Amino acid sequence: MVLLDIRNLTIEIETPQGLVKAVDKFNLRLNAGEVRGLVGESGSGKSLVAETIVGIAKDTWHVTADRMMFDNIDLLSLSSTERRRIMGNDIAMVFQEPSSCLDPAQKIGAQLQEGMPNRPASGKGWQHWQWRRKQAIELLHRVGIREPKRIMNAYPFELSEGVCQKVMIAMAIANQPKLLIADEPTNAMEASNHAQILRLLERVNTLSDTTILLISNDLTTFAKLTDSLTVMYCGQAVESGKREQVLTQPRHPYTAALLHMMPDLDGSLPHKSRLNILPGAIPPLQSLPIGCRLGPRCPNAQRKCIITPPLAIYKGQRYYCHFPLNMPEEKIK
Repeated sequence: MVLLDIRNLTIEIETPQGLVKAVDKFNLRLNAGEVRGLVGESGSGKSLVAETIVGIAKDTWHVTADRMMFDNIDLLSLSSTERRRIMGNDIAMVFQEPSSCLDPAQKIGAQLQEGMPNRPASGKGWQHWQWRRKQAIELLHRVGIREPKRIMNAYPFELSEGVCQKVMIAMAIANQPKLLIADEPTNAMEASNHAQILRLLERVNTLSDTTILLISNDLTTFAKLTDSLTVMYCGQAVESGKREQVLTQPRHPYTAALLHMMPDLDGSLPHKSRLNILPGAIPPLQSLPIGCRLGPRCPNAQRKCIITPPLAIYKGQRYYCHFPLNMPEEKIK
């Protein structure tokens, strides 16, 4: 069953130099219970897509799409009130910097209980308050926080980034959402916290059958958690497919470059040698190249690349490239 279906999403942003197209004809199709990885360099538009899905686009953004359906509901046709209702019940998001998303003047327990669902009123007021506090403690325990009662009485600035991120995940899963969007959930964390967050997200997906959109600029670290991957470059989705397809037989040169840039720690990398990099940098949105946007950086670029490549599909793997990689001889023109 398709839970989220986005077709030709375009996001234009007002700047002093005029409108710039930050996301261009982006497509995404998520099935219920799937874990999809959305990867790409910083500035490729991943977070813009996530914020558009949850409905926190700014006034300077111009968002258009042929389709943006969530669970058979047209998100673009909803009012702000209706959109907030869906956000409160069915869609949740974990942001990059958890400490900046928590109120520094309010205790963790109060913030967590504020976002929890209400149960039918029964008993006295103090009994209802006691029930909500018990549920909040259970949520903190579920996400792997030690001493949840102490954390309930702590302020965000008294906690580490790893604990704050777990609190944010507890808030996100409090309503048992159908879709959880995690935007760089382990950004600037220690390795131990990094592994804990990954295990936590995997447990949320397995036990609650929650669909997860996992956003990162690290293609290999999160890959083992995902079922499929979508690679973005310069506001466009350049390749998508099953995890094993993308990791073992990338079709787009940018995907291959991301995999090639990952440091090889098996000992084969010579001492003090340079890491593999893709030459150049992402072009500014005000001066995007014509045709294939990777063209000026692509090692396989040819004259034909000044024409925008059409969508191609091979064995379920979707890509936009005139000269795809890892193709059988009979498919190479």
